[in-house]
Amino acid sequence: MYYASIGMLSLVIHVIINFSALTKRKRKDMKIEKRRYRHFLYGVLLFFISDILWGVFYEKEWLVPTYAATVMFFVTMVVSVLLWTRFVVAFIENNGRFGKFLIAGGWLIFTFEIIALIVNFFAPVVFSFAGDTDYYPGITRLLTLLLQMVLFVATSIYTLIVAARVHGESRAHHRTIGYSGIVMSVFILLQSVFPMLPLYSVGCILVSCMIHSFIYKDELLESYIAAERAKRMAYRDALTGVRSKLAYLDMLKDMEVRMHEGTLTEYGVMVFDLNGLKDVNDNQGHDTGDEYIRSACRLICRNYDHSPVFRIGGDEFAAILEGSDYENRETLMEDFLRSVEENQRDGRVVIACGMAVYDPKKDTSYNDVFRRADRHMYECKERLKLVG
Repeated sequence: MYYASIGMLSLVIHVIINFSALTKRKRKDMKIEKRRYRHFLYGVLLFFISDILWGVFYEKEWLVPTYAATVMFFVTMVVSVLLWTRFVVAFIENNGRFGKFLIAGGWLIFTFEIIALIVNFFAPVVFSFAGDTDYYPGITRLLTLLLQMVLFVATSIYTLIVAARVHGESRAHHRTIGYSGIVMSVFILLQSVFPMLPLYSVGCILVSCMIHSFIYKDELLESYIAAERAKRMAYRDALTGVRSKLAYLDMLKDMEVRMHEGTLTEYGVMVFDLNGLKDVNDNQGHDTGDEYIRSACRLICRNYDHSPVFRIGGDEFAAILEGSDYENRETLMEDFLRSVEENQRDGRVVIACGMAVYDPKKDTSYNDVFRRADRHMYECKERLKLVG
């Protein structure tokens, strides 16, 4: 079982390291190189299975199953070569003459092998068996392996040339593809010299590990970074730069959990609402209205510089007070109202505000605190209108 055990080990490693790529649902927006890489992985998977079956049947001396497994071995081999070539061409984004030449080379090897296997039923040009299962490779087998070597070397050289023209992670990825093709060429050469050793499988699993370690994992990391970047963008209000409504809602979920666990026992809520924004938009235009909102935001952030500030509506803001801002909440609110009064006298931005403090004895949720703060804000809004 020595021969089959190598294939089994290769198959297990292949499935483990590429499990995500093999099982992840195919998306319509998946890039062509990822689709073709996935097809290549499936091709290698079938090759490992055929290699395992060959090893088992050959050792059992089951002639007919061994013959069928040998045919399957050669078919899956050339299929994986074709899929590899299609992947490399898509990866280097070469739709030109040389890319088409490489793919044509893959199809040539595939077609040549299929024809040779058909002929092999009548004349042993690829392989034959003597006695029970004494395996003898034919001349066409050697020719197929040599053609594969040439194709792998050609794709590797071209990929390494492309690698010299690109920079950063892309250069490392191109070099990995180039070196993996060279590794595969070496193991094909060894397989042609030692036909009874599972060296082709060893080469395939090494190539699979190289691509996974230096490309696929990097792409997963890049996807994660892109997702985090998108999340950060969604968490920021585009107009003011403070935290967005989405960030506000997520923080409320976290606060509800902490309140339920009893780890959050002190906090305050400040609610802000701009006075006169509609008049500014109607009389001076929305560009001036946007600047009015930004000015209000700067005033809030300057006063509550140790608290997270959120824009929760068109002209509404909220701040969650914890730590020193919670302890100094009364002083901070007095300072803020003093700034608002100065602005009102000078004809600048006017902001109504209201504050409420969490009381564990009577507040069952954050909304209880927010509603009190919101009510106080409207009372402040009316007072400011009377003064104005």
